Amino acid sequence: MSGRHSIMSDNLKAEIARELGVYETVKNGGWGEVSSRDCGNIVKKAIELAERSVSGQ
Repeated sequence: MSGRHSIMSDNLKAEIARELGVYETVKNGGWGEVSSRDCGNIVKKAIELAERSVSGQ
C-alpha cells in the first residue's frame, strides 16, 4: 500500500472476498487484480455488516 491506512482489517476483507467468490483472485494476484465491480461489492458488504453491528442485529 502506498502510504494509505486501511480502515477495514485484512481479515475482514479476506472473509468478504471469500463470501463473494473473489478470494482466489486476491490470493493469486493481489487486490490489484480484483475488478472495480467486485471491490464495490466488497465495500457494500462491509457497510451492510457495519450497519448491522451498529443496530445490534
